[in-house]
Amino acid sequence: MAGASKDFPSLLTPDDLHWFNEGTHARLYEKLGAHPGVVDGEAGTFFAVWAPDAEWVSVIGDHCGWDPEAHPMRPVGGSGIWEAFLPNVGEGAVYKYHVRSRFDGHRVDKADPFGFLHEVPPRTASVVWGSNPAWGDAAWMAERRARNALDAPMSVYEVHLASWARVPEEGDRMLGYREIAPRLADWCIEHGYTHVELMPVMEHPFGGSWGYQVTGYFAPSHRQGKPDDFQWLVDHLHQRGLGVILDWVPAHFPSDEHGLAYFDGTHLFEHSDPRKGFHPDWRSCIFNYGRLEVRSFLLSSAMFWLDRYHADGLRVDGVASMLYLDYSRAAGEWIPNEFGGRENLEAASFLQQLNERLYTDHPDVQTVAEESTAWPMVSRPTSMGGLGFGMKWDLGWMHDTLRYLERDPIHRRWHHDEMTFRPLYAYNENFVLPLSHDEVVHGKGSLLNKMPGDRWQKFANLRLLFGAQFAQPGKKLVFMGGDFGQWREWNHDASLDWHLAEEGMHRGVRRWISDLNRVYRSEPALHRHDCDPRGFRWVDGSDAERSVLTYLRCGHDDEPKVLCVFNFTPGVRHGYRVGVPHAGRWTELLNSDATAYDGSGVGNLGGVDSEPGGRSGFDHHVDLTLPPLGCVFLRSDAP
Repeated sequence: MAGASKDFPSLLTPDDLHWFNEGTHARLYEKLGAHPGVVDGEAGTFFAVWAPDAEWVSVIGDHCGWDPEAHPMRPVGGSGIWEAFLPNVGEGAVYKYHVRSRFDGHRVDKADPFGFLHEVPPRTASVVWGSNPAWGDAAWMAERRARNALDAPMSVYEVHLASWARVPEEGDRMLGYREIAPRLADWCIEHGYTHVELMPVMEHPFGGSWGYQVTGYFAPSHRQGKPDDFQWLVDHLHQRGLGVILDWVPAHFPSDEHGLAYFDGTHLFEHSDPRKGFHPDWRSCIFNYGRLEVRSFLLSSAMFWLDRYHADGLRVDGVASMLYLDYSRAAGEWIPNEFGGRENLEAASFLQQLNERLYTDHPDVQTVAEESTAWPMVSRPTSMGGLGFGMKWDLGWMHDTLRYLERDPIHRRWHHDEMTFRPLYAYNENFVLPLSHDEVVHGKGSLLNKMPGDRWQKFANLRLLFGAQFAQPGKKLVFMGGDFGQWREWNHDASLDWHLAEEGMHRGVRRWISDLNRVYRSEPALHRHDCDPRGFRWVDGSDAERSVLTYLRCGHDDEPKVLCVFNFTPGVRHGYRVGVPHAGRWTELLNSDATAYDGSGVGNLGGVDSEPGGRSGFDHHVDLTLPPLGCVFLRSDAP
């Protein structure tokens, strides 16, 4: 039986302990957790865990028959950290920490908060892992700053890896990380996406949480492979020219016994008062953002995915729930801040610290906030008082646009403001326009099934929805399945309905998405000023009677403009007069009603020539044919 070494050098330096206890250590994963190594010529593993209110901590596992007395750990000064070196325990060893509280004799076996790998759920132990394969993505890493820039096209494909595709011949088996990588890359390249966003890959006990109830903040889920396999997935996507954004969840964590909750017999990671420490919606624990060591833990987790797995960005989940003390709480169920307000000042301060540190160490990535309120300056620098995110999801655009398009076209004239309101705030933040997984679950139906009308009209409205998304300023995000018009809403326990992707109008939606992405990427006017007010100019937003919108997207002064015109009714409009800023030819780049997309083929025969005559404040105009439930994008030949 292996025994703990009586004398071994600590991996933790005085600086490590100081930074950890002051809440600024951003790479604790290098020191805490399990790290294979050698002491006095003997191979083994260093273990370290934070449990300040424990009177006894030991490493248990197969190596000792899970005997809690066999391998005690030693405290490291007054830091609250315990450590041990176990010879003859190496990569692949299964382990937990046995923790005995100093207060009430509370005993519990905990998975490693810093574990790099855990057993496949429902098993809950951690696994020693030390492999670190070489990367092959140097070319991508060298150029990703330009790929992630605010003036670059960014079209994101959101994916839940466990349900993207399965193997029905093998009991509906999930694809492994290495299996899915080339197929996912092929799909994204064929359809013109620039980035993939992965719903949480961090280890989680319950698949029905979609990964948003994390227990392993430093471990990709073992369900689809080991850490080397996940690295291979990211490396492959990078080598194929695709960025990788990871969902990251610092808002809450589950109360499973093996996880972070009540870790050492006290509320170590979470607030002790349930009015601040328990989330009523998700029945989960809320991190104590004012505890400095917890900040070091979360900083280190975020940095880990950028350092070790070359993530190109983090989409931070549930930011609104972090920022408001009364989030989903009635009066009397929350505690005001020191000024009597409902803002969680500790959480806001932590988010500022997080973004400052991440952008200092990785200036070529992006952090993206899922934030659903009007909290000011979410994506503005901390030096201005902002939270420091690079971008923010525009959930207001999503709600307004879906609500409008779900209406029967005969009623849309009375709700025109739902489509004209956004330009009033479109540049208050650096926005991503999301059509995400949240809109196709819990009985909401698929995007296609939300659309009104008969089958033909549903598909026309869906193409119109995507056209509206790609014409508006802001980066784009499309959830898997929506881009080929899946009929049923998303099911996390089943594959997408891939057979539909090759059928009729479904294939038309695919072609439409591909062409939207192609034109979005190739036309600077459609992406250059996604986050700059120079990028948008109304032509006519007042034609509510005919439910028509017209506006210009603009790049630099010397770049051609793109005219975007939307007809939200099923009637064809001939000779629809639109003011334009330039004389000459306006080439039809895109028409959502083209026969290539299984539309009716109504359009402008490749383009129109302008004529003199004022309209909407311009000196020239064009007379257009507007297709039914359709949109057209036209590019000026002149800048």
